[in-house]
Amino acid sequence: MPVEYTPLDGEAGDLDVDDVDAAYDPPSMTSSTVLLSPRATKTFGGRPISYFDYVVFLMLGVAMLWAWNCFLAAAAYFQMRFKDSQAILNTFQSSIMTVSTSATLITTLTLSHLNRTAHYPYRITCALVINIVVFTLLALSTTLFTDISAGVYLAFTLLMVLGTAISAGFFQNGLFSYVGSFGPIYSQAVMSGQGVAGVLPSIAQMISVLAIPPKSPESQDDKTASASPKSAFAYFLTATAVSAAALLLFRILLSRHSDKGHSNHPVADELAGPDALQPKKNLSLWQLLKKLPLPAYTVFFTFALTMIFPVFTQATFSVSPPSSSVFSRPEVFIPFSFFIWNSGDLIGRVVCGFPKLACTNPTILAIASTARIVYLPIYFLCNIKGGGAKVNSDFFYELVQFTFGLTNGYVGSNTMMLAPGLVSEDEIPAAGGFMGLCLVAGLAAGSAASFLLNI
Repeated sequence: MPVEYTPLDGEAGDLDVDDVDAAYDPPSMTSSTVLLSPRATKTFGGRPISYFDYVVFLMLGVAMLWAWNCFLAAAAYFQMRFKDSQAILNTFQSSIMTVSTSATLITTLTLSHLNRTAHYPYRITCALVINIVVFTLLALSTTLFTDISAGVYLAFTLLMVLGTAISAGFFQNGLFSYVGSFGPIYSQAVMSGQGVAGVLPSIAQMISVLAIPPKSPESQDDKTASASPKSAFAYFLTATAVSAAALLLFRILLSRHSDKGHSNHPVADELAGPDALQPKKNLSLWQLLKKLPLPAYTVFFTFALTMIFPVFTQATFSVSPPSSSVFSRPEVFIPFSFFIWNSGDLIGRVVCGFPKLACTNPTILAIASTARIVYLPIYFLCNIKGGGAKVNSDFFYELVQFTFGLTNGYVGSNTMMLAPGLVSEDEIPAAGGFMGLCLVAGLAAGSAASFLLNI
């Protein structure tokens, strides 16, 4: 249902949202108005905000990162499946991250070179369909072929990771480029949705584990997490539902904006004109890097450093024995720690929508990104693999998780929203895709470096 808007001062008659969209000239990203929360005003840069469109882009942001966080938060289930092989148990998390980020980077690079004939809505649709197929197969794997060896299941898992990585590549290139034509506030919606995607999978994992009791460990000293296949089935099926819901909402969004060439089929956009198929200006990656050196570095280093947190989180246990409380059990403590990190990340992304709390200085953001390196030695103070903690406190560990996530969300989101304002209007789609590429490159570099961590 179309959202009704109150005409602005100086305007006569009813305001037609589509007419405004068609004539919209994006505001300068250097203006503080680009960081307003959608509840702060009914307009944004003189353009009414469509709350339906905002929700759709929020949901697309959720779907974009849900798959990634799903694999991370399901660490307890994968530990159960790989418990027969110590070598796989020690390296599966880094293997998942490396395959995922490397394949996403390759896909994003390939798509970046095909931007001249890019059809961004089609790429987004492909990403959602791939995720639906992958997580349906993962859900089925929890009840079928449960007796296969750890090596075979690792191969299957990495194949599924490859599928979601290709999906993420389509998402990163398609969504960040596509959302640029709608305005900066919708970019904030995507970034906030990504933060939500980190929080909800962890909650779903904890609920599924607590609702369906796990198998009893052989002894209280056993630090390998156990988890019920039924809880994992429900967890993966939830991921399928998220992608399906996002696909449905996106198709509705496309139908609402079909008059602007944003249809749900490439042929329709060909009829709409060449602007629907390609950005107004095609720039090389080197040209974009020269235009956006600080934002590119900031996003790359921020997310590269962030990749240490999954490795530490899946290997860090409570300082209390598993029998002391339900939250001390690894299958609950691990997703709870992911939840704490992602809660900080979400808060960091959301506060960027308020100008008094935001940072629009690229230099300060670059310095803040570099300063986050101090978290690396701090993690070694915690109870890694149950070997004892230098700081014997779960609260200290969760505080580290929260602040590390908070700085990731704040620095990353501010930079992603700021970057398009540093280029001309016709370069915004290319800049959006380039920043998405820097983000993926950072994740790939960080995941590769995670193998060097001796934990």
